[in-house]
Amino acid sequence: MAEHTATPATAAPSAPEPTTLWVERTGTRAYTGRSSRGAEVLIGSQGVPGVFTPGELLKIALAACSGLSADFPLSRKLGDNFDATIRVSGDADRENEVYPQLDEVFELDLSELDDEARERLLVTVQRAIDKVCTVGRTLKAGSKVTLSFDIEA
Repeated sequence: MAEHTATPATAAPSAPEPTTLWVERTGTRAYTGRSSRGAEVLIGSQGVPGVFTPGELLKIALAACSGLSADFPLSRKLGDNFDATIRVSGDADRENEVYPQLDEVFELDLSELDDEARERLLVTVQRAIDKVCTVGRTLKAGSKVTLSFDIEA
């Protein structure tokens, strides 16, 4: 008698592999941030040309997250080729080593929309950012950070 093994007609889609992130020291107060997807970013102290400071990367992550979160509602209304710049700023409180406030300015040309359509779009964009911008949501909520050491002894 033949043995039968049931196989599903369609396999469930597998979840994408999580991206692994790390930094490697490349010199005195100089690191390269890397991802398992092949991305790299140069990180170093303020004043070193061609690198981002960690605080600058935090600000850029916030601005990029807002932009990506708003991209769909904006492209739906403005078309795929709209221009946008998100500027982000905030001075560090060096005594406490925190950024007490980060300010974003979303620059868009909405001159082709009437006042009502512009207001509706901006409300939609704000809701999208508030709902899905993980970086902004994390900064607003606060996050537990842990540190451990993997030591060669």
